[in-house]
Amino acid sequence: MASLSTQCLILGAGAAGLHCAGKLMLGNKGSAPKSIIVDHAARPAEKVRISGGGRCNFTNLSIDPKRFLSANPHFCKSALKRYTQWDFVNEVADRGIAFHEKTLGQLFCDDRSQQIIDMLLDAASAAGAAIWLKTKVREVRALPTGGFQVLLVREGKDITVLAENLVVASGGLSIPKIGASGLGYKIAEQFGHSVHTTRPGLVPLTFSGDLLQQAKHLAGLSTPTSVAIDCIAFDDGLLFTHRGLSGPSILQISSYWRENTAIRVNLAPGQSIGKRLIEHREIAAKKRVKSVLADTLPLRLAQAICHELGINGTLADTSNKALYALGERVNNWHIVPTGTEGYRTAEVTLGGVDTSKLSSQSMESAHMPGLYFIGETVDVTGWLGGYNFQWAWSSGWAAAQAISVKQTGN
Repeated sequence: MASLSTQCLILGAGAAGLHCAGKLMLGNKGSAPKSIIVDHAARPAEKVRISGGGRCNFTNLSIDPKRFLSANPHFCKSALKRYTQWDFVNEVADRGIAFHEKTLGQLFCDDRSQQIIDMLLDAASAAGAAIWLKTKVREVRALPTGGFQVLLVREGKDITVLAENLVVASGGLSIPKIGASGLGYKIAEQFGHSVHTTRPGLVPLTFSGDLLQQAKHLAGLSTPTSVAIDCIAFDDGLLFTHRGLSGPSILQISSYWRENTAIRVNLAPGQSIGKRLIEHREIAAKKRVKSVLADTLPLRLAQAICHELGINGTLADTSNKALYALGERVNNWHIVPTGTEGYRTAEVTLGGVDTSKLSSQSMESAHMPGLYFIGETVDVTGWLGGYNFQWAWSSGWAAAQAISVKQTGN
């Protein structure tokens, strides 16, 4: 069985793992790679590649710790403050990658997301990292003298790696078709860490029964909305699908939604539809209600809502009570989703490794010196729009700084 040593072994060649590797500043120790990144996938950073429609929404101009979900909402503050969105933006700009702001502070590459991947790979290589793809982790052991012994399978052969530091950057359970797994959670539990229950986040919601039939009839139709649960609301687009609802506003609210909970949808934000229809009757009493409503909503949606409420006549023929009921349906639509589309289409995994036994400064385990957890594996989940990539960059940087100081004393 082949064996070699390295100062740092990183499990996961995604955003967090690659960025961590690129930020390591390690001294030379023999001929072995300074660090090794392993991943069972055939290509690195698949989630980066597919994000943003292939243009990678790599961060957000409005990063705020309040826009991250965690059992400990304060945990993410240190890393996000010490390595900010501006730090990553500067790296992108220095690389010569053109980018633009789309909406709500979201930054995208003008060209392909592969530019970000190439930047990460080049930085990792320059820092002395070796990248082993199509490599599986068979076993992880802590050594009595410190460090870790990790048994890998690469190209059909067993390889033992002795690592002074082990960084778990294996991600969560979302999008299994690109290789998501629960490896990070298993390692965490092996070394005494609790794992908060995981569930799909930033995911489309599904319906059943009459709601499902309505959604199918309107599939493909999108409209601006305000979607809310309790005291949190998101103003953005909504998309009807053959399974239920999607679109940015729905993906955002899905991270806060729980089973059997209603969400409130305002299909005409900033307008009182009932009042508007009654006022409009004074100047166009003979116009059909659905035609007037279609001035605000997409025609198919206006027709569907009027049909649902049995309103088929003109403004003059329709009572104030009925028009106010129509306004309530548009401005305050209460729906109870059946569920979500699950990890298959979820952009992130909510929950993960409990942060109470991790250092917010370094991401290091309080149970096991030299063991670090970064990125999506940790119980920190951001909003839609570049927040989760920023957490990958910031947490990866924090771990790299701590490891570098420990290895070099600088």
